[in-house]
Amino acid sequence: MIFVGVDWAEAHHDVHIQDGEGKRLGAGRLPEGVEGIARFHDLVGRHVEEPGEVIVGIETDRGLFVAALVAAGYSVFAVNPLSTSRYRDRHSTSGAKSDPGDAKVLADMVRTDRHNHRPVASDSETVQAVKILARAHQRMIWSKGRQTNALRSTLREFYPAALVAFDDLTSTDALEVLRVAPTPELGRGLSASKIAAALRRGGRQRRIDERASEIQAALRAPQLAAPAAVSTAMGVSVSASVAVIAAMVAQIAELARELETGFDKHPDAEVVRSLPGLGTILGARVLGEFGDEPNRYGNAKSRKNYAGTSPITRASGTKRVVLARYARNQRLADAIYLWAFAALTASPGARAFYDTHRAAGDTHHAALRALGNRLVGILHGCLDHHSIYNENIAWAHRTEQKITRAA
Repeated sequence: MIFVGVDWAEAHHDVHIQDGEGKRLGAGRLPEGVEGIARFHDLVGRHVEEPGEVIVGIETDRGLFVAALVAAGYSVFAVNPLSTSRYRDRHSTSGAKSDPGDAKVLADMVRTDRHNHRPVASDSETVQAVKILARAHQRMIWSKGRQTNALRSTLREFYPAALVAFDDLTSTDALEVLRVAPTPELGRGLSASKIAAALRRGGRQRRIDERASEIQAALRAPQLAAPAAVSTAMGVSVSASVAVIAAMVAQIAELARELETGFDKHPDAEVVRSLPGLGTILGARVLGEFGDEPNRYGNAKSRKNYAGTSPITRASGTKRVVLARYARNQRLADAIYLWAFAALTASPGARAFYDTHRAAGDTHHAALRALGNRLVGILHGCLDHHSIYNENIAWAHRTEQKITRAA
């Protein structure tokens, strides 16, 4: 058995190989791609005959290089960079750090402490595709939010009437009107018929004339005016932002359609969608981030720990504090938080669970985290038995506890 640490980087990867006693067997810097993988096989092949005799530690669980290592049959452990940093400090107080040194640290970690780390699981191609689409969809929404904030800031500086006219700058109403009237001067000059035509182009079908009159009144309301040259320059900026946001809105819709198609192909889609608060988009995000490798989570607690929903306890002497986990998959944590919030109106059991925590003194966010933790456990049971969510089964034990206490 040999142990390999790989310090992953974009252009190259430093490798350190050692035996079971920690003795250095080899090291090197490998390029990315086919050549790098070929050289990796050559380095480890000098010391073992079977891929199963190679244990690899690396600070990422995705990418073509990692996929190639898993496909070759090596046992690959994804190590959190924070764990690597803490392990390095255990054995060195100088503060020195280098890529070859990190590769050695990773090799030491999988040699002595791999039981504390999670091996990279082989998810199905379907769930990998769902994860990619879900993350792309989420990134696009975040980008749209940043671009919208920039547009709002620009309008606030020289065109406050537009902010009065439109609460949602990403709506088709706002985008079409700002497309034809990116400055206050052009906005004041718009007739009701031109505004109505813009609303129709955006897809509005109801209250067109009434909404056009409201927009016209808002755009013609008195407001402070910027110098003409400044207003023109700002208008160019608004036009550019509007074009970018409109393109993002269209691409978000396209990604949502592709995500729905990919999610529907997965055998667990029906189970995931049956849980309260999980629709297609949020359900796909949750499934994609958890993955579908059947042996990844031994029990519900393991899944909760991976999700970062289970709390951590800091205890020393007479002091004991229970805190939320801060080292976690943030995308998954965000999805579970939104799931818990949506479940409040979709599940009486979830609502009662939340109310119980609020009555006990938890804040809104703490109660939602606790509910999210409980929902992850329910999801694990449903996936483990491949059974559809049942409200009575999911929350029956809590009802029984209340009855017992009352008696």
